[in-house]
Amino acid sequence: MATNEIAHIQDEHTGHAPSIALTPTAVDKIRNLLSEKDTPSHGLRVFVSGGGCSGLQYGMALEPDSREYDTVIEANDVKIFVDPTSMMHLGGVSIDYAGDLIGGGFRIDNPNAVTTCGCGHSFKTQDSAPAPSGGGCGSSGCG
Repeated sequence: MATNEIAHIQDEHTGHAPSIALTPTAVDKIRNLLSEKDTPSHGLRVFVSGGGCSGLQYGMALEPDSREYDTVIEANDVKIFVDPTSMMHLGGVSIDYAGDLIGGGFRIDNPNAVTTCGCGHSFKTQDSAPAPSGGGCGSSGCG
């Protein structure tokens, strides 16, 4: 794969494309994290949870194994684990990594988001519940 191509990843159990794309920069960063932590066989869990100033927020964690019912996807020897509920909100996303000094990190471009927070970590979909009032970037909701 050329270095500027986006890896479209497939579910290893079904072979169907779950419509998640990883940029080469994101793949490289995940590989580096796994190497730095000396956990090359682990995968990256990408999930959505309630919270944040827009109602839902993204999360990521390195984990040794998938869980029952997870969608397990691979891109260039990098494993991604996504639980079924999170997958409903993550279809069609593109995950990138920006190494900016300020505001750097993983970035998720989510076509399902109808509202996003200025921080980029919180979002709302058409079907999600309203966000709690009084939130906002920098308040108790984001981060």
